[in-house]
Amino acid sequence: MRFVPKALLKRLYNRASLRNTEAGVVFSIKNRLSPARLEAVEQVRIDGEVIAPERILMSVDGRPGAPLPELLSGDGLDFPLGTLLVLELAIDRLAEGEHEIELAFRASPFGKLSVKVSDRLQSGERAPDTIPRDPEDDYGEAIIRARQDFVKQRTGADIEHITRYAFDPKITRGNIEHFTGAAQIPLGVAGPLLVHGEHAQGEFYVPLATTEGTLVASYNRGMRVIRESGGVKSTVVGDNMQRAPVFGFEDAAAARRFADWLKERTETLREVCSESDRFVSLKYVDYYLASRFCYTRFNFITGDAAGMNMVGKATFAASNWILQNYTGDEVKEFYLESNFATDKKASQINAMRTRGKRVTAECTVKRDVLRDVMDADTEQLYTHSKIANIGSMLSGANNNGCHAANAITAIFIATGQDVANVAESSAGILYTELTEEKDLYISITLPSLIVGTIGGGTGLATQSESLAIMNCQGPGKVMQFAEIIAGTVLAGEISLGAAISSLDWVSSHDQYGRNDPTRQG
Repeated sequence: MRFVPKALLKRLYNRASLRNTEAGVVFSIKNRLSPARLEAVEQVRIDGEVIAPERILMSVDGRPGAPLPELLSGDGLDFPLGTLLVLELAIDRLAEGEHEIELAFRASPFGKLSVKVSDRLQSGERAPDTIPRDPEDDYGEAIIRARQDFVKQRTGADIEHITRYAFDPKITRGNIEHFTGAAQIPLGVAGPLLVHGEHAQGEFYVPLATTEGTLVASYNRGMRVIRESGGVKSTVVGDNMQRAPVFGFEDAAAARRFADWLKERTETLREVCSESDRFVSLKYVDYYLASRFCYTRFNFITGDAAGMNMVGKATFAASNWILQNYTGDEVKEFYLESNFATDKKASQINAMRTRGKRVTAECTVKRDVLRDVMDADTEQLYTHSKIANIGSMLSGANNNGCHAANAITAIFIATGQDVANVAESSAGILYTELTEEKDLYISITLPSLIVGTIGGGTGLATQSESLAIMNCQGPGKVMQFAEIIAGTVLAGEISLGAAISSLDWVSSHDQYGRNDPTRQG
């Protein structure tokens, strides 16, 4: 039998799920502990009144409800992590206000558990300004049209183009809520990019989705320089994805004792994490002590997925195991994320320790090629890079290059990546040196490139097609994808660096990128 702290038990109950229905009263619970087997619901009380089992229907993950005794007969019911149970009680409707709910049940491997919470009754009625939603089929034509009409009526906006799309909205389930239409972003292709990688080998055409004029043309020029200089070498040199729970104690000494205990349990935690998701693998756990807290970073490999959800699930399972098995000092506070994984934020720790893929792209740019294609000189670029390093240090930037975020954002939008991860992924370390022949060796290291070729938005219609253009669709392709992105970023560094050095930057944007409605022609 495993011990479960009271603070965790209360989280089983879904706050704000209590409401009246035509048949009685409903509320729900969700397994937020770990995979289990529900063996019996021994007692349900509402405001102290015991509800007989025959007056309770229970549904599992939205399936039709069944009488409680029938559902739990025999060996009980599988209760995987994340499973939602809705209990419908055949009792009189509750009055408005707070009500006390008590639930006693038996589950393996925990034994007898009890939850006691207070919740406010929800009316279940939709306010006039609430966006329409269909709990049965929120991706059907009727509810989508209702939302479109709602937006038109409430805002007065004409959304003719938003309502046009060429894919089945049902494929967006799990990618977006309140589906109302599609944002269409121009997409261009740059290339060929000649890559000599450990995974990406050959020439690739790269889809870029952007509204910034000159961007595709700039990357196309940089790719030409790389190709005529012999290609770009790319290699993935690190692979980590983190979740960073924090454990709080009475004092600093207790936090240190917990850290000493934790570092001896890596192998056990590895097994617990693998049970939660067979595609995730725990590498190691870092810990950092500050005040009375033990900040941890669980480091994983997530295969071809970007993996934030996977590592969250695995770390949650590991944290539950820790809370149930640590018999030392009392854990006063626990949070699954301490802001130490720095999701969607640039950070020095991820530049040092790697988040996502750590990938380097490098190329020796021929002096005559740069002069012929870009009208720039390698010595100019080299001098400019040294001066720009000082500017980067003065500004506190997370990248001493020109604009890695441009390529990364455009590729992310085109291929269904989590675009907010550009905050971390655009960090970069640029290095240059002149050879004896006055050619320019240039490399970019991206220490926290968060990408996937499965999961997330990669399976959507145009996004999967964009991945297919680069032969990066599906399993076994994420390392190739990372190497292509790094090579594309390097092409942009060469192109923009050359444009700045040759004073061509402003004139190019003025010619191609202004999109000024007052201009003629």
